[in-house]
Amino acid sequence: MGQKLSGLGGFLALIGVVSSVLYLIGYNLRILMWIDTWGQGAAWGIRGGLIVAGAALFFIFGSGDDEDEDEKKKKKKKKE
Repeated sequence: MGQKLSGLGGFLALIGVVSSVLYLIGYNLRILMWIDTWGQGAAWGIRGGLIVAGAALFFIFGSGDDEDEDEKKKKKKKKE
């Protein structure tokens, strides 16, 4: 479950960064075009929220999986 949330977080952060860069050069992701109808400030807030929330999910759920994998490897070595 944590690995899926970590992947989702990475995807959300990536979408936020790509959307920001594309907006600066005059383009926009088709799926996020609706955020510009609420005004420029709200659109940047949503993009920033995607980046922050995605990064938080990525780091919170991504770091716990690494520790679990290390523990699994140690247990596996002890059994051998």
